[in-house]
Amino acid sequence: MAAVIRNLIRNKTLNKLTNIESTPIRCYASANRVKPFKKVGVSDKARNDARAAEMRSSGAAEDATLMVGQQIKSVGQSLASRGYLRPSKPYSPPEDVKQTVLELAKSNNIGNPKQKFASNQQKFDFLAACFSTFKHGVPNSRLHELNSVEDAVEFYSTPVDTTLPLDAMKTVELPENLYIQHEYIRFHPETDTMFGGKSAFPKSSTIVTGLKYKNKYKGHVAKKSWP
Repeated sequence: MAAVIRNLIRNKTLNKLTNIESTPIRCYASANRVKPFKKVGVSDKARNDARAAEMRSSGAAEDATLMVGQQIKSVGQSLASRGYLRPSKPYSPPEDVKQTVLELAKSNNIGNPKQKFASNQQKFDFLAACFSTFKHGVPNSRLHELNSVEDAVEFYSTPVDTTLPLDAMKTVELPENLYIQHEYIRFHPETDTMFGGKSAFPKSSTIVTGLKYKNKYKGHVAKKSWP
């Protein structure tokens, strides 16, 4: 209301001084009520989003490459750590293994033992004949290493021992201060009577859950004074 009264008084004063009809001037009580119009600038959001997506895709590709490399490396370490635990059959080469392999090569029309196989079919037929003779096959992981008859002679001249190192120590003469206990001992109050059938862990039970050792080792359920 105060603003309207001020506008009327100012218009009358100007008309008296100039005797000219002028356009009414509108004044506001506070300049803060009118906010200046701000022109919205067009940002380059699309370009920034495309660049970010490109960076993410390149980073994902690098991460995928690193992940594949790590997986291959972990698989190699797993295969290397298995060692003697691989499922393989024992093999002892005969005395005339070299002569037998060379005769099998001649029967398959292979003259030079150092020359590579002419084709995959020739290699297959030769290795199949060796398997029938020695009853010892070449594993898939080593097929790429046997490229000639000479490689086959080296392979069939190498014995394969599947005895576990722990079992092999049973026949080895150990030092006097070293003793290996091959069968572990389970506590049972009926058989371990040295301390009156008492265990160092009176509240712990020794339960045998495996089917393989259930008949070999007797389980024991400890008595508890509280639930």
